[in-house]
Amino acid sequence: MVAKKPSQSALDYIQNRRKEMSTKYEIAIRTIDTKLELLKEEFKTLKKRDCISMIQSRIKSDASILEKITRKELSVDLEFGYAKLDDIVGIRVICKFIDDVYMVAQKLSAQDDFVVLEIKDYIKHPKTNGYRSYHMIVEVPILFEEAQEYVKVEIQIRTVAMDFWASLEHDIKYKKDSCECEDIVEELKSCADTITIADQRMMELRDKVLKKHLKYQQNVC
Repeated sequence: MVAKKPSQSALDYIQNRRKEMSTKYEIAIRTIDTKLELLKEEFKTLKKRDCISMIQSRIKSDASILEKITRKELSVDLEFGYAKLDDIVGIRVICKFIDDVYMVAQKLSAQDDFVVLEIKDYIKHPKTNGYRSYHMIVEVPILFEEAQEYVKVEIQIRTVAMDFWASLEHDIKYKKDSCECEDIVEELKSCADTITIADQRMMELRDKVLKKHLKYQQNVC
């Protein structure tokens, strides 16, 4: 089945709408970035280590927005279709350990000014291809031209290991014609499972070292 080609009028609408919203999107990103940086410092003080390794952000391109609206058959009413997209603005938080992911998620959910619209826990419930991550859709309040508005943002929280797999899986899946071969799909899933075991073992090793360190300090004292 050949995908329906987006019309020029649809592309014009997306470009104009995104231009109109771009400043608001940037404000929303800066708002969340600031909160995450403060959380990072809080964790460093309380845990004596960095729980957040990296914070990345992006705004979907016009082409990506239009492709998704068309694929989801939302282009009949472009204003409705645009409003239905939850991931035009995206933040990715890379943590070191699995429990750090849930700590960050809990802290973000507890923010008084955030409205959590949806949570998808792909760590406890991985996708069939092996993908693991913690997704949140939130509404972020911004002040624009002396009026408060809410902007939807997708926040993905994952470990370094989960991000490693997702990045390489994306590269393999979308750049190779053979990606639909069953053996490749199974191999990718197997790699995801192996990485998950390593993720869990690294967390257990961290806890073991911390426990030994605490015991050593108690004996010294």
